[in-house]
Amino acid sequence: MRKILAFYEKIKPYLNKYLIVLVLFGVLIVFIDEHNLIRRMQYDRKIRALRKEIRSYEKERDHALEQLEDLRTGSEELEKIARERYLMKKDNEEIFLLE
Repeated sequence: MRKILAFYEKIKPYLNKYLIVLVLFGVLIVFIDEHNLIRRMQYDRKIRALRKEIRSYEKERDHALEQLEDLRTGSEELEKIARERYLMKKDNEEIFLLE
């Protein structure tokens, strides 16, 4: 307690009521308030991460829509997917699986 009083006595001539109010307001905004600056920065970081995730899902959706359209329009794409994913073959063919 003595150290605090000694510190106060040293800075007393330089303090005025406006500076004290300004410092208290700054502390309130940065640390104490419900919508403080630190929490806002965390929310902004989370929003950026979620937007990045949304963009990746949109790309994935677009790719799936392209594949669906290819399957609807062409039998070659349908045959390609049937062979690659489901290991289907024609009667006169053999399948070799490589890992």
